[in-house]
Amino acid sequence: MAPEFSYSQRLAECDFSTYIQRFFPGEKIQKITLDAGCSCPNRDGTMGRGGCTYCNNATFSPSFALQPGSITQQLERGIDFFRHKYPHMRYLAYFQSYTATYGEAEQLIALYEEAARFPGVVGLVIGTRPDCMPEVLLDYFSDLSRRCFVLIEYGIESTLDRSLEYIRRGHSWRCSLETIKATHEAGLPVGAHLILGLPGETRREMLDHALRLNDLPISLVKLHQLQIVRHTIMAHQYRTNPEQFHLFTAEEYAELCLDFLALLREDIVVDRFVAQSPPSLLLAPQWNIKNYAFMDLLRKKAQLRDREKTI
Repeated sequence: MAPEFSYSQRLAECDFSTYIQRFFPGEKIQKITLDAGCSCPNRDGTMGRGGCTYCNNATFSPSFALQPGSITQQLERGIDFFRHKYPHMRYLAYFQSYTATYGEAEQLIALYEEAARFPGVVGLVIGTRPDCMPEVLLDYFSDLSRRCFVLIEYGIESTLDRSLEYIRRGHSWRCSLETIKATHEAGLPVGAHLILGLPGETRREMLDHALRLNDLPISLVKLHQLQIVRHTIMAHQYRTNPEQFHLFTAEEYAELCLDFLALLREDIVVDRFVAQSPPSLLLAPQWNIKNYAFMDLLRKKAQLRDREKTI
């Protein structure tokens, strides 16, 4: 961390709106979450069943994305939801649910093309796993990026193999390394998703994730605090052996996020610091604050740290 480092300034530069301005300066861009009907190799028996231990996909998607329908119908609903705020807004089709590159390539490409051609859509964001990016799709996305914006987001979740094994992720850290590098070499911007607070990881190990990410050609990170969600394998583990889990308070997690941010390469934007599962699904931790309230807490702590440096 440089002596002139400002927590407040670094934090102010961290959101998706700031990031996307690199590609669409002066424009208002909104992501529309889509479900392409994909499954996951951790669910269909290819690698396992039941998904990763923490995963209940219903916690990730807004209400308009949980309704069935074609890609066109989902985009129409999503755009109708946002249009009243900004009539001149343009959109990114966000293939978020499950593993959005898992399936027959021709069928998936048809869905991506349907989204890319939709009026007002200026690009695609593809959420997937590092072990589910076949060469044929990587080549397609590379070609597509000459026509529109394309961002690939990989769920890496941890840089420690023992944690990946514990959560039954089904891929290694080396797999994440190799896939991220290959995606960058294909000319595509890359994002990474990371969970902070996985059982068995020390605070130092969580901060070391930032140092490992610094060595990768990524431009975006999404952080999630560990949440125990109903109807997951981890929920059963938590009920059976709660002593194995340290769930952060909002105050603790805010301090961790600031320490993480101070170590992270300055050109990497943190798109999100916190996740919020629906109250009906969340077992723990029960912070009882909205995401915006957590961000207010984070900003206050950043300002306090900056003031303390000047004393």
